[in-house]
Amino acid sequence: MINYETLMQKCFELAKNGQGSVSPNPLVGCVVLDKNDNIISTGYHHKYGENHAERDALLKLKNGEEEGGTLIVNLEPCSHFGKTPPCVDLIIERKIKKVVIAMQDVNPIVAGNGIKKLKENNIEVIENVLNEQAKDLNEIFIKNMTKKEIFVALKTATTLDGKIATKTGSSKWITSENARERGHKLRNIYDAVLTSSSTVLADNPKFDCKTKILIDRSLKCDFSLDYFKTGKIYIATTVKDLPESPDNIEFIEYTDLKTLFKQLFEKGIMSVFAEAGGTINGLLIKENLVDKIYQFIAPKITGDNTAKSAFDGNNITDINESKNFKIQSVEQIEPDILITLKAVNNG
Repeated sequence: MINYETLMQKCFELAKNGQGSVSPNPLVGCVVLDKNDNIISTGYHHKYGENHAERDALLKLKNGEEEGGTLIVNLEPCSHFGKTPPCVDLIIERKIKKVVIAMQDVNPIVAGNGIKKLKENNIEVIENVLNEQAKDLNEIFIKNMTKKEIFVALKTATTLDGKIATKTGSSKWITSENARERGHKLRNIYDAVLTSSSTVLADNPKFDCKTKILIDRSLKCDFSLDYFKTGKIYIATTVKDLPESPDNIEFIEYTDLKTLFKQLFEKGIMSVFAEAGGTINGLLIKENLVDKIYQFIAPKITGDNTAKSAFDGNNITDINESKNFKIQSVEQIEPDILITLKAVNNG
């Protein structure tokens, strides 16, 4: 008997190849079987504006071997014209007899219409195969569509006692090269990297990525720093008399983080990856703005309560007032570990 869960896992892995390139679209992978249940093609959504996964997989087939076969895809096929034609129409045209789906599309333009059209054309539809995993894969897209809000991930690198630097600012390097390389790969998943002027002044990071967001309330940073030499940069500031700046810099009036994220979302930034110090991290947590945390932990202990902490500012007195997160995974990245956490309802 065919194992649709195994094939759906394959769709998830294919879909991940599009991370960092498909926004604001979802991550989608597709597997096509012939009428004898043999895999004859695979595909995924490579880049925003290019073919969706189903079209990518089906257009590789020229001789009709998919007729009477099965198509497995992690998201309901689209039924509308966007950057590309409807995938449902191509599935019908290619005489696929069964479609296996992990989750219904949350985009109101689709939202069940693709499934409905498939059924109306006598195509069997099997739904909700590995549904929860499918939702985790497209957590950014789901939040964007259902809440019309930006998705916020936060990354820290700490010692066992939760410190990101000594009291003198020494922090290179808490975690290993392996952990730093993983952090770089995670950064590339998201539309933009958020940091603070304190981090830029302390570390002068390049953050080689498409888009950067800098919180620099009083414009303390010098534009000659490496940070400003690549990528589109939005600087959130309270300064009214703005200086001349390079063409890649755009200023945003800063009032608070929630308003900033709303402004960024309106500019088409669907997700941010925060790499900052304890003050910004603490404020993000305090304001319940974080959807996901990647916490790299090195097997080191400072033993100094005056060293710099990963999260500052939420000075609770009752442990029950702590912000809660759900651990999604724990992974060893020798000699460190990576704990990935998901936000829960913090009220």
